Formats: sequence, C-alpha cells, structure tokens
Amino acid sequence: MTAQNSATTPKAIAVAASPQSTGTLLAALGVVSFSLTFPSTVWGLESFGPWSLVAVRSTLAALIAAAFLLAGRVPLPDRRHWAGLAVVAGGVVIGFPLLTTLALQTSTTSHAAVVVGLLPLTTAAFAAVRTGRRPSRTFWVAAVSGAAVVLAFTVQQSGGALSSGDLYLFGALLVCAAGYTEGGRLARLMPGWQVIGWALVLCLPLMVPASAVGLALEPVHLTAHGVIGLVWVAAGSTFFGLYVWYRGMAAIGIAKASQLQLAQPLLTLFWSVFLLGEDLPLAAPLAAGGVLVCIAVTQRARS
Repeated sequence: MTAQNSATTPKAIAVAASPQSTGTLLAALGVVSFSLTFPSTVWGLESFGPWSLVAVRSTLAALIAAAFLLAGRVPLPDRRHWAGLAVVAGGVVIGFPLLTTLALQTSTTSHAAVVVGLLPLTTAAFAAVRTGRRPSRTFWVAAVSGAAVVLAFTVQQSGGALSSGDLYLFGALLVCAAGYTEGGRLARLMPGWQVIGWALVLCLPLMVPASAVGLALEPVHLTAHGVIGLVWVAAGSTFFGLYVWYRGMAAIGIAKASQLQLAQPLLTLFWSVFLLGEDLPLAAPLAAGGVLVCIAVTQRARS
C-alpha cells in the first residue's frame, strides 16, 4: 500500500497542478504571439493602407474561425452571451488593431509599446470592476511597479516626448482592456477558442465590405514582408494568439494572466531589433529583469 501511494502521489500532484501551469503556459504563449503584432503590422503597412490592412486582417481571421466552428459543428452561443461577444469584437478584433495601426504610421514600435506597458494594469482594473474579484495588495503593488518599469523604459526610449499617435494608442489601451476582460469572463462559460471565434464571425458582415472598400481606395504594393505581416496578424495574433490567451485567462484568472503582458513590450522590442533593424537600448536588460521580478510576484500573490 505504501509503495502504491508513493507511486501515485507524484502523479496526483502533477494532475492537481496541471490546470494552473497549463493556463500560465497558454497565456504566456499568447503574449509571445501578441509581441509580434506591432512589427508584423509595420511589415503589413509596406503593402497595404491602414484601413485595408485592418479589414483584410479581420476578414481572414474570421474565415479561419468560421472554418473551425463549422468543422466542430459548434452551436450558436446563448443569447445572453452576444453582448459580451460584441464587446470582445469591438475591443480586440476591430478597435485595438485599427487604433494601433493608425498610430504606427507615425510612432515607432518601441513608442507604441507604451500601450502594452499600461495594458496589464488597466485590464486588471477592468476585471476587478467587472467580475468583482479583488486581488491582494501585494498583487497591486507588483502590478503598478511593473507598469512603472515598462513606462519608464518605453518613454525614455522615445525621448520623453509624446507622438502624434498617442491619442490612438491610449484609445487602443481602453478598448483592448475591456475586450480582454469580457473575453476572459466568457472563457469561463465556453471554450476560449469559441469566444474569439464567434467574436470574429460577428465582425465578418462588416469586415468583408470594409475590405473591398479599403482595397479599392488605398494603394496595394505586394511585398514578401507585407504578405507575411498580414498573414501573421490575421492567423497568428488575431486567431491563434487570442485563442490561447483566453484559454489561459480562464484557467488562471484575468488579473494574473494580464500581468504576464508586462513582458510584451520587451519582447516587442526584441522583435523590432531582430525584424526591423532597430537599435537595442542598453537599458533593456535592466528593464527586463525588473519586469520579470514583478511578474513573478503577481503570479504568486493572491488574486
């Protein structure tokens, strides 16, 4: 009996720990996917105008989602869920991509990372109001500290001056936090991939004509970078990234998942250096270390 217990106990512990660790891994994978969004958008703007890029991006992602929903014979969501899905659609499918794409016409990727630097704290605040869950004081101290580190780093890199795209960026921050919060709540009631899937399909009647109009009015100059950028923001950031992100949030909670995004601006910086040829700031390793400490504290704090 003792031998049997010793053999099964580690397995039982692993199973018990699995949902938390799996949720953290999925949310982190979503953050990595999101970190490529700004560089990919810059690539996409080489071939498409801002309005057509956002419309075609959402259309392609919606067609992918529709194919998965049809293949799985997924029934329509309950009527009570459609309002929440509309918030997800307006925030993360249309609002955030459009506002950040417009901002990236005049802002660098490092400056645009200011939005992502504030997004974890804003999402946690939205979640506290929407769900009624109150994280601990330790969580809030670590979350605010992480946001401060990221803000100080990104503002310092932009020279301390606000760009003309900041209005777009702060608007993107608010609509995205609302979409993340509502999507995280819905992901507790239905599979995460169905949340983003139905939100994308909900946008399809609007995005198809918008794509046709945008492509007709804005010049298109196809390049390898432009096509790769479009494919990634559609299939990678919009569909796959949000799929794993909502699954992760459902497993570990909106507040804790949101704080993993503190690493996103630094990952975006890495991709901007590697893919766009921007210079690597000397302060990046210090900022990365501070952010990782704050992330570790938020993940261990009571939420």
